[in-house]
Amino acid sequence: METELAELLRGVSHRLRRGYGARFGPLGLTPGQVRALRVIAEAEPPLRMVQLADALRIVPRSVTPVVDALEELGLVRREVDPANRRSTLLVLTPEGRTRYEQVREARRQAAEELFSVLTPEQREQLRDLLSLVEGR
Repeated sequence: METELAELLRGVSHRLRRGYGARFGPLGLTPGQVRALRVIAEAEPPLRMVQLADALRIVPRSVTPVVDALEELGLVRREVDPANRRSTLLVLTPEGRTRYEQVREARRQAAEELFSVLTPEQREQLRDLLSLVEGR
């Protein structure tokens, strides 16, 4: 039973990621860039590069190309940390905020499409069950 549950969860997760990917492409973003953009957008106060790497669970040197790409797209800018001039803060630009809202809507649409086979009550029950498993 556990193996079947794990395979079902893996399959649903894969379908959800494919749905995200199909919607992120037209926004000009890769899934990795979307993850970084989300973390930066939801951070308060702005993050340092090493904090972004920690949040993404990647090594700090791997976050540099992701931030470079977001900066080239005009979605993020680097600023000197006034509290520590050796550190760089990542700040969302107005275009970054707009794109982040588009990403949120794309994620919502993908999830809505995937879970449309469930009634609202079933969605709630699934959320509760997955929250229970995730909480362990």
